[in-house]
Amino acid sequence: MGEEQQEMPVDPAVATLARFADLAVDALGEAREQVDALNVFPVADADTGTNMFLTLEAARDALDERLAADRSCARHDAFATYSRAALLGARGNSGVILSQLLGGALRALGAAGADDRPADVLAEALRTAADKAYAAVGTPVEGTVLTVARAAASVAADRASGATLASVLRAAVTAAEEALERTTGQLPALREAGVVDAGALGLCLVLAAAERAVTGRRSTRPTVRRPAPPCPEGAGDTREGPAYEVMYLLEATPRAVEELRSSLAALGDSLVVVGDDDQVGDGLWHVHVHVDDAGAAVEAGIAAGTPRRIRITHLGRGTAVQAVRASRQGRRVLAVSAGPGLAEVFAEAGAVVVEGGPGRRPGTAELLDAVAGCGGAEVVLLPNDPQTQVLAEAAAREAVDLGVKAVVVPTSAQVQGIAALAVHDPSRRLEADVVAMTSAARHTRHGAVTVASRRAMTSVGPCEPGDVLGAIEHDFVVVGHDVEGVTRDLLGRLLDNGGELVTLVPGVDGPGGLTARVEAWVSHAHPGVDVCVHEGGQERYPLLLGVE
Repeated sequence: MGEEQQEMPVDPAVATLARFADLAVDALGEAREQVDALNVFPVADADTGTNMFLTLEAARDALDERLAADRSCARHDAFATYSRAALLGARGNSGVILSQLLGGALRALGAAGADDRPADVLAEALRTAADKAYAAVGTPVEGTVLTVARAAASVAADRASGATLASVLRAAVTAAEEALERTTGQLPALREAGVVDAGALGLCLVLAAAERAVTGRRSTRPTVRRPAPPCPEGAGDTREGPAYEVMYLLEATPRAVEELRSSLAALGDSLVVVGDDDQVGDGLWHVHVHVDDAGAAVEAGIAAGTPRRIRITHLGRGTAVQAVRASRQGRRVLAVSAGPGLAEVFAEAGAVVVEGGPGRRPGTAELLDAVAGCGGAEVVLLPNDPQTQVLAEAAAREAVDLGVKAVVVPTSAQVQGIAALAVHDPSRRLEADVVAMTSAARHTRHGAVTVASRRAMTSVGPCEPGDVLGAIEHDFVVVGHDVEGVTRDLLGRLLDNGGELVTLVPGVDGPGGLTARVEAWVSHAHPGVDVCVHEGGQERYPLLLGVE
């Protein structure tokens, strides 16, 4: 008889974490609607329970997948898997804070030694979790989930000496539930509504799930007062405070994140930035903030590191959005212009124009408002600038909540936007139209002529104020002394690989007669190549070039 293969035993701590993961998801799943209904702070958007549930669900699913692949998974790996998944899957202000609480607790539990008393380890885990959560919040407010976390940690520290793990955990859960009841009197918004804090209730349910996972004891759900009756229809459509919730994952150093915190604190409120403050190089952070200028919040992330999975939510849209959804039809093209002449070119081609250009890039909020206001059920965005493209993609993702299917054609220059718009055909399916526009943009090589305003080192050597700089695909390739000479150099490089059409877009600072002289030069040096001129009116760039 052959030997039977035996499974490696699961680490008891990992098994407890797996039980907790299931119980916490079940607890939040059952109470999700109740927690949502209590949600009045910081924004009455009725999603705290849902966000906490989705955060825990993401962490549970990742842990299940890890254990399915390796049931003998080491404690450190299991804890790290759960913590990272909670960070990546965090939703909303409440979910981000919860992910930090869980991460802080698990880091402390993972650092415990074999000889450490379980009650002391628990007390340290709760203290670390509360401290990490307070540190992550830009402006901590009492009467919230933070208060409840601190109350549980304080009682656990007081009771840990000589006590059992079960008794300390029970005392922490009780202290949290008592602190939950006190939240009603700690915040004016809660007092007015006559409710406890929604996030604090969610944490109490999570702590109760932890107690059951460790001891098997089932706690009763905290008794909470029902919220005040809802406002009359339409009364909730307006709200005070910032208009947008911005969230993204960020790869950045701790030092850059500290600077980011200061930048975002000046832009809005409900700021939470979570991650591992002990990391040295680039690490992963989850950023959450409420702002009026969503684009500025995203741009602050770009300045700090590499943001991804950007999510922007308009807070308190209400019934007005339903009316907008019902009235949408057809397809619109949204084009960002760098000058008044370019705006006319785009508008004459049927696009809705958003003002942009050097020093005046539209933010995500402005782009989203343009999407909302254009009336199309389908919207194609032409950012016409590499930095604006990131913001346009964030606006397109958020447009789903408006009932709009928005797609970004990756145009990184004004001339690429002109080329894309020239082949736009609203009679085609959206996907086919976007493919054609994208192809036209990608087959348009582009350049630009500008004048140096200060001494600097470029990729082709130093430049002095007043020098003329030529760029191809946003990289400087020429430093010269006159606009026409640099333009000829650029066009020669662009036409070396062939081309049928040259597009010239003169700006406000171009020398008189420049386009006529350049057009004549193209006709002589490259016979058979057509030239098209659009008066752009853009600043800082005497001439923009395109070759198709």
